[in-house]
Amino acid sequence: MTAAQERLPRLLALVPYLLARPGIRIEEAAADFEVTTKQLRKDLELLWMCGLPGYGPGDLIDISFDEDTVTVTFDAGMSRPLRLTGAEATALLVALRALVDTPGVVDADAIRRAVAKIEVAAGQAQPAGVAVGLGVREAAETVKVREMVQAALQAGRAIRMAYYTASKDEMTERTVDPMRVLIVEGRGYLEAWCRRAEAVRLFRLDRIDDLTVLDEPAAPPPYAEPTDVSAGLFRAAPDQSVARLVLEPDARWISEYYPVEDVEELGAGRLRVSMRYADTSWIVRLLLGLGGEVTVEEPAHLADELRSQAEAAVRRIDRYLAST
Repeated sequence: MTAAQERLPRLLALVPYLLARPGIRIEEAAADFEVTTKQLRKDLELLWMCGLPGYGPGDLIDISFDEDTVTVTFDAGMSRPLRLTGAEATALLVALRALVDTPGVVDADAIRRAVAKIEVAAGQAQPAGVAVGLGVREAAETVKVREMVQAALQAGRAIRMAYYTASKDEMTERTVDPMRVLIVEGRGYLEAWCRRAEAVRLFRLDRIDDLTVLDEPAAPPPYAEPTDVSAGLFRAAPDQSVARLVLEPDARWISEYYPVEDVEELGAGRLRVSMRYADTSWIVRLLLGLGGEVTVEEPAHLADELRSQAEAAVRRIDRYLAST
């Protein structure tokens, strides 16, 4: 690890550390960070020139230190150590687990050690409005799916599988010719020629079930081209509808898990966002699952449909309770 790579995490941790220990002796702080007092003074001098955009008086980190002690008098927003959110930890784990099995990786053991450390950190992550549970399946079933998919790719074999399509809330049986495995926006995907759709499709690994590697060779047609994912998977289209939603704190994860636009902080952890959708039944199912944690401001017909289905669900529950 280079000196710069070692220094950056220390600089990020120094301000919250010093805030919690005003007037700490420089020798004690240096010992805690396992650096010399000379190096710590250099770090403090660098922090003195860092801060918020504008970089004028009142924007930069303000540190008061004399020959023996140091105190932070203005933190420029760096008041707590950086922590991975559950979603960030999950995305990082998915990427690292895919990388460790990639042919040609120089130090796979180092990647495995990093995965172990992140798993510990992810277990300590606070929800903070993020759905930590999303993607947890990667730890078991999806790992097995990914290994089988990679084995099929290496052997040049076709795959038969059951696949869950979230937009239609249905499972379908498919036979596909694998083309590649890739990571997009922190999630693992199989790109393959789907014989059912007669087109190239991306299949999320955590939505694949009952996967079987077939004896027959994979044979995507010559005109099957890889999908351009350089700008992400989501493509806005003129025919898509737009929902304006107000998310309560426990539903904020929506803004991190799905593409949204016009994000506006409302205070008290609430968020207003605009979300594009092509399938009304899909977004109704999504929003119903959030219960009272989301309010539909627009369009009116979506709010009406959501209210109608919620009321129908309550009536079904009442009938069931009355019959038991």
